[in-house]
Amino acid sequence: MFDVLISGGRVVDGTGAPPYPADVGVRGGRVEAVGDLSAAGAAAARIDAAGRLVAPGFIDAHVHGDATVLDPEVQLAALRQGVTTFVLGQDGLSFAPAGPETLRFVTRYFAAINGAHPALDGTGVSVAGLLATYDRTTALNTVYLVPHGTVRHAAAGDPGQMLRLVEQGLEDGAAGLSSGLEYVPGRYGDAAELAALCAPVARAGLPYVTHMRGYEQAAAAGMAEARLIAEQAGVALHVSHYHGPGEPLAGMVDRALAAGLDVTFDSYPYLSGFSILAMVALPRDLDAGAPGGAVGGAAGPDGGPDGGPDGGPDGGTARPDLDRTVALLHEPAVRRRLARETDPALWHRIVLAHVPSAAFAWAEGRHLDEAAAEAGREPAEFCADLLVATGLAASCVFAQPPGNDDTSMRLLLRHPAHLGGSDGIHLGGHPHPRAFGAFARFLGRHVRELGDWTWQEAVAHLSARPARRFRLPDRGTVRPGMAADLVLIDPDRVADTADYARPRLLAEGIDDVLVGGVPVLAGGALTGARPGRPLRPR
Repeated sequence: MFDVLISGGRVVDGTGAPPYPADVGVRGGRVEAVGDLSAAGAAAARIDAAGRLVAPGFIDAHVHGDATVLDPEVQLAALRQGVTTFVLGQDGLSFAPAGPETLRFVTRYFAAINGAHPALDGTGVSVAGLLATYDRTTALNTVYLVPHGTVRHAAAGDPGQMLRLVEQGLEDGAAGLSSGLEYVPGRYGDAAELAALCAPVARAGLPYVTHMRGYEQAAAAGMAEARLIAEQAGVALHVSHYHGPGEPLAGMVDRALAAGLDVTFDSYPYLSGFSILAMVALPRDLDAGAPGGAVGGAAGPDGGPDGGPDGGPDGGTARPDLDRTVALLHEPAVRRRLARETDPALWHRIVLAHVPSAAFAWAEGRHLDEAAAEAGREPAEFCADLLVATGLAASCVFAQPPGNDDTSMRLLLRHPAHLGGSDGIHLGGHPHPRAFGAFARFLGRHVRELGDWTWQEAVAHLSARPARRFRLPDRGTVRPGMAADLVLIDPDRVADTADYARPRLLAEGIDDVLVGGVPVLAGGALTGARPGRPLRPR
C-alpha cells in the first residue's frame, strides 16, 4: 500500500532522460516505485497527474529565506514555483554561529534582506541550534552555509577562532562556506584568510560559495580572487548571482574548468538587482561607520558606476559600527559628499523596495529621485533622511548596467555549470519579483517559450545539479529510494505572474507538491503540513 500514488503523468526523473509516462508510488517519505502501477493495490491518497510532468522538487541554490522560510506566505510562493528546498546562509551573513552581539549586528545590518528570526531569543545561536529551528516547522527543506561575515564578526577577526567556528559549523551540518565580499565585515577578509577557512570545507568535499568582490566591470578581478582561493584551498567554487556580459563571464568559468577547478554558479532570469540601500548608495567607508583604514569612494550597485570595490581588503575592523553610520548621515558635510560623489544617474536606477518607517513607507515602489522630488528634497538628502529614519534597514531594486542584457542572461543560464537561484528577498511592500517568480519564469519563459532548456535540462539546472553540488544524494532525481520531494508541473500553463509593478503575485501552473512524501501544496493551496527538514550533506 502506497501512502501516495501519483498516476497518469510523465516523469522527468533528473537523470537526463526526456519525459516518459509513468506512475510514482510513495511510501515512508520516499519514492518506492516508478512505472506502470495501474495494478497496484490501495493507496492512502491518489493524485491524478494526467497532462502534467512529475519532477524532483527544485532546490533554490541562492535565497535569503533564513527567517522568512518560517512564513506560510513565503512557503506558498516557493511551492507554487516548485521549490522544495532553500539554500540559506548566503552572502556571508546569517544568524549563526553568533553570540548576542553578532546576532544583533547581523539582524540589524541585514534587516531588509533576512529579517528577524522569530524563534531566536537574542542570546546567540550555533549552527546546530539554528538548524533545529527549521526541523518540521516549515513546509520547505533547508540547507545552510556557514557565513564568513558572521564568523568574522563573532571571532573579532581572530584567525584561529574563525577556523574553529567554521569547523564546528560544518560538524553541525552546514553544507559549505559562504562569503559576501561587498558587505561588511566580510569585505575586510583577504584571499589568504578565506583560503585558510576553506581548508576544512575542502576536506569535507563541500563548496565555497561567494558573492565576489565585484561584478560587472569588476567581475574579472572578483573571479580572479575566487579562483585564487579555490586553488589555494583545493575547494570547489560556486559563484553567487553571476550576472553581466555573458561571453566574458562564461569564458572565465570555462577557463577555470579547463584548469581543473570544480566551478558552478547560480543566476536568476531578470535584469535588475536587489540589495540593501546602504551598500548600493553610500561610499564604501560610510556604509560601515568608517571603520579604521577603510577606503573611500562610492561603490554603487554590484561594483557600480564609480568603478566598484578596490579589488581587495581595505583594512577595516571586524565589527563595523552601524550607529556611527547613522550619526554620520546627520552631518551636512557627509551629505554634501554623498551628493558630490554619487553619479546622479544612480538615483533614478534605484527603486525603493522595503522602507520600514511610518514617515517614508509611502516611497516604496518609487524611484529614489522621484520620491525625493515629491518630498521637496535633493536625492542625496532624501537618501540620507530615509536611511536615518529606518536605521539603515531599507532595501532597493536597481537597474543593472547595459552589459547585463537578455542575450547575456540567457547565455549564462544555458551554461552547463549553471544552477538555478532566485536570490529571493521576501521583505517589504515592493520587493524584487524574482522571489515570487524566478523558478516559474525559468520554466514558462525559458523552457516553453524560448527553448533555452528542454524539460530534462530544466530539472538538471534546478534540481539534480544543485543536489550534487551541496551533497544531497537522496534528492534531485525521481527513482526508488530517493526522498519524495515531488512537483507536478502543467507544462502548458506554468508561468510567473509577478512583475516589477506587482512583485508579490503567485506563480501559476504548479498546484501539487510533496515534501518528504507529504502533500504540502494541493490544488494550489497550502495543506498546513510542515514536514520540512534541515538537510545535512552526505
